[in-house]
This record gives sequence, C-alpha cells and structure tokens, in this order.
Amino acid sequence: MAGAVFWALVVLATLTSLATAWALGANSNSPPFAPAIGANAISTMQAAFLIGILAALGALTQGGAISETVGAGLINGVQITSLAATAGLLTATGFMAFGIYTGYPVPAAFATTGAMVGVGVSLGGNPAIDTYRRIALFWTLVPPVSGGLAYLTATLLRRDDIPETVGVPLLAAVVGGIVANVQLGVIPSPADATQSSVAGFIARQVDTPTVVGVDPLAVLVTLAVAAAGFRFIRRRTQASVEDGIRTFLIALGSVVAFSSGGSQVGLATGPLENLYGAELGLPGIVLLALGATGILGGAWMGAPKLLQATSREYAQLGVRRSIAALVPGFIIAQLAIALGIPISFNNIIISGVIGGGLAGGSAGVSRRKIGVTLAFWLITLAVSTVVGFVLYRAFAAVLGG
Repeated sequence: MAGAVFWALVVLATLTSLATAWALGANSNSPPFAPAIGANAISTMQAAFLIGILAALGALTQGGAISETVGAGLINGVQITSLAATAGLLTATGFMAFGIYTGYPVPAAFATTGAMVGVGVSLGGNPAIDTYRRIALFWTLVPPVSGGLAYLTATLLRRDDIPETVGVPLLAAVVGGIVANVQLGVIPSPADATQSSVAGFIARQVDTPTVVGVDPLAVLVTLAVAAAGFRFIRRRTQASVEDGIRTFLIALGSVVAFSSGGSQVGLATGPLENLYGAELGLPGIVLLALGATGILGGAWMGAPKLLQATSREYAQLGVRRSIAALVPGFIIAQLAIALGIPISFNNIIISGVIGGGLAGGSAGVSRRKIGVTLAFWLITLAVSTVVGFVLYRAFAAVLGG
C-alpha cells in the first residue's frame, strides 16, 4: 500500500476512533450522575465536568485489557490492518449514530464486536471461538446478575427493619471494599502484571503467608477501606438522611463514571491496537490517551443535554431504585474490565433498573419493550458483522490493501 494512502488511512482511522470515543463519552456515561442530579445533590454542568474527568481517568488507567481484546482477541491468524481498522470503526460508529438519531437501543459493544469480527474474517482470519464463548456467557449472565443484584439492593433499602442509616452505609462499605481491589495502571505492579490494586500493593509491602491462595493483609486492607466507607456515610446519614444519601449518590456516581470510561474506551481504541502498536510502534498509553480525549470531549460537550433528560427519568424512579441500578453497574463493569470483556454499559443499567423495579412489585418496563430491546441487540451483532465484512472487501477492492 502506498505511503500516502497508508497515512491517509491512519488519519481517517484516528479521526473515526475519536468520533467513536466522543459518542461514547456523550451517551454511555450519563447514567452515573443522573440520580445525583435528580436528587439535587449536584448541578448538571458540575456532573458533566466530573463525568469527563473521571471517565477519561478510567480510560487511561483501566482501558487496556478491553482494548486488547477488541483489537487482537476476536480473530486468530491475522493482524488488523489500518484499512481493516478503518472499516471496523466506520461500521461500529455508523451503527451508534443510527441508534442516537433514531432512538433505537443500539449497544456499542455489540456493534463494535460484530464489526471487528466481520473485518477480521474478511481479512482471512479464523474466528476466536473460545473468546466468543466467554463473551457470550458474560453477556448472557449480565441481565440476570445485574437485575438480581439490583433486586437485592432495592429490597435491602426498602426493608422497614433496616433503617437508611444502616442500609445506605452498608452499600457504601461494599463499594469501598471493591474500590480497594480495583486494578489500576498507575499503581506499581508485580513484574508479571501491568496493573495492581491498593490492597494488592499494600499487601506486597509485607511478606505474609497466604491462606488458601489469599493474602490476609490484602483482606485486612479491603475490610479497612470498607469500614471507612461505612463510617463516613453512616455519620452523614445520622446527621441528615437526605444529605447522607446525596453524598453517597455523588460518590457512587464517581466510581461508576470511572468504571464506565475504563469499560468503554476499548470499543473506540481496540481496532487501532495493531496499527498504533505494531505498525507505528507507539506505546499503548498513547492509544488510551486518544480514547480518553474523545470521551472527555464527548462528556463535556454532549453529556449536559442527556444528563438533564436522564436525571428526570431517575427522579421518577426514586433514589432507592436509582442506587439499586448503579451498584450492580459498578460491580459488573469492574468484573468485565478485569476479564477483558467488551460490554455496553447501558445494558447493565437497564437490567438494574428492571431488577430494582421488581423489588417494588413492578419492573416499570413493558415486556414488549424488553423483547424489542433484546432482539435489537442480537440484530445489531449479526448485521454489524456482515456490514464489517462487506465494507472491508469494498475498501480492499478500491484501495488494493
């Protein structure tokens, strides 16, 4: 492929990746702070500002695993070329744009995964069946797990024998314990790893024997952070239940927005993994910074309008049901990041909203709407695969690459 054509494709693929990241920042990161806005705990512009910063930080420090899966783990036997990356990104972005403008529930993870499988097969690669099985299993488990956790959370918050001065701090303790074990690229890690957690880092500073493969010091750090979260929110709720809940909503929104950035950036940067790493010889952080920049811009420029709309929806759901939807969102997003599995964050939240609604006797979403949503997810996956395959073949026929 001629040098001029190659660099033209590099520019086109980079701009398309930025556009994808911008769309993700504007659309997929609205749920975390919507309940806090609905509860008047934070203004729309303040929330948009925090979402941009936190999601960008999550992208930089946690996005590597999913980016690698999207870029190299979906197809065996071939490397994704610049032309294939361009075709895949244009396909995925086209589907997301269609969803934005029509209102149909197009999941970004399904569109991107399908597109990259399509271009990979079109390149002559072999389907990575084992990876597909892991992803399919995870996607299948998301609705019942997210809905189930939301149901349990909402039930806890609705119990008359568990006051909110106890129930809300207990959830804060759970979130705090998970935060202590979140894997981050900025924390010094062992030689055989690229990320580490606060609990893991502290545990490595003291040589202690493991018990059934678990470091007791890491467990103690986890419990200490959980206890600190419980105590802080407990004091806030004892002083004022409403203020305590608002504080928890802001803290919960912050960690969920951070997780959203880490789980979503790979959908925009994954197709460029081989182009930036192997062909251009750039370190992975450069690609993640590109995605983080797009997410930051999307959050600051596009999120305020969506936040106003989603905050009204969450205000109608109520504070308890909103919390019940976001807690499993945080847990599942972090699990997906740890396993390197691409996910659509909004799918998790939708399942959580339904599960939280069931705790009150009604899911608040019609069966027909649920069925249409699930059908559209599957259609998106299948059609994006075909479009990615055909688009790459068309590009290759015209450009000869």
